[in-house]
Formats: sequence, C-alpha cells, structure tokens
Amino acid sequence: MSTTQWVDWKKTTKSRDYRGSSSFATFMIVGPVFFFLGMLFAQFPYDYPLLWTQDPIAPAYLDQLEVHLRHMHQAPPLIARLLHIVVGVGFLGFFIKLFRPSEANVLFDGASLILYVIGAGVYIANIVKGMRTVSAGIWNDEGFTGVTHDGPLTGEITLGREDSLKVLSASNTILALVLVGVLVLQAGQWYAEHREAVDTEVADRQDREAAEKAGEKVGGGGERKTSAGTKKKQ
Repeated sequence: MSTTQWVDWKKTTKSRDYRGSSSFATFMIVGPVFFFLGMLFAQFPYDYPLLWTQDPIAPAYLDQLEVHLRHMHQAPPLIARLLHIVVGVGFLGFFIKLFRPSEANVLFDGASLILYVIGAGVYIANIVKGMRTVSAGIWNDEGFTGVTHDGPLTGEITLGREDSLKVLSASNTILALVLVGVLVLQAGQWYAEHREAVDTEVADRQDREAAEKAGEKVGGGGERKTSAGTKKKQ
C-alpha cells in the first residue's frame, strides 16, 4: 500500500486488524451518542410546547424556559468540560476506526463522522449561541428592537424571545435526528458484517456438502469395481 493511499483495500471484515462493530472504538462512538440523546430527551418536555403544539404559549412558560436555559449555561465550568470530553471521546473513536480503514469503515464510519461533525456544528453555531443569548438577557433591554445592523447589507439579526427559543428547540430536534443517523449507520455496519458472516457460513456448508457428495460418488464406483473383480476371480 502506498503512502498516499490511506484506505487499505485488502482489509476485510475477517482481517485481524479490522475495527468493526464489535470493536471498542465503536463503543467509544455509540456511548457518547446515547449520552447526548439522553440529554436531548430530557430537554424534549421544554421543546414540545414550542414546536409540536398549536396552543398559544404563555409568557410564564417562556420565563420558566429562560430560567432553565440560563441555569444550564451558567453551570460551573466543570459541567461544560465534561461535556466536551464526551464529545472528544466520540471523535477519538472515529479516528481509531478510520486509521488505515477498510472499505466498510470508509462507507459506514466515514458517513457517521460526517453526521457527527454536522451535529457538532449545530451545537456550536445554534445551541451554544442561543444559550448565550438567553443568558445575556438581551430581550429585557429597553432598547432591544429585534434587529441590529452594522451596515446596509451586513449585520447580525437577533430574533425576538419566542422566535429565538423556537430556533433553539428546532436545533435540538435537528441534533437528535443527526445523532440517530449515526446510530443507524453503526447498526448498518453491524448488520452488514452479520449478513456477510451468515452468507460465508452458508457457502462453506454448501461446499462441504458438495465435496462429500462427490467423495461418495467416487467411493461408490470403486466399491462396485472391486466387487466385480472379486466375483470374476471367484
């Protein structure tokens, strides 16, 4: 394999250094994904009234949601560091599986890594930014108009309180779907390996049965010839 070719096309699911669905690196990926999905599920009761119902939203509910988000964002730094460590564990699992990968690793783990990076982008660009906005409490300023511009064609648009909270809730939903996509791809890798093992076992069994039948035919012909020769000799 040349130094410029990072994919090991000779590696199969039966290779000794193949890192498939049963490897420890897979658990380094699946574990953080389930962890984040659990966090998003805990947030779902807060997001549900904003996105999934037609009932009018009471201002008291928005106040309660703001208090919840502000408490999360202003948590001790240890909480954020632990969260980022878990994110790094997932990336480390992908890097381990994609070191000199096989074709299966490129297809399943490569696509999973793309989704994982998209999820990290949604978290940084939308969720963290939205929580910073909530924590800053800009909606309580007397001069807040909802739109700020630095120039005629440039500037940052800041939505109102309800719309900003809806964007934050929608970002949580998008992140959950992306993480579910990672799990689907990892499950697809397991199914592909399992199916390949079953097909290989069936093919080996058929080859053994065909070899046994061929041996019985050869052995049976020899016995008839020996019997005829014995009879002629008698």
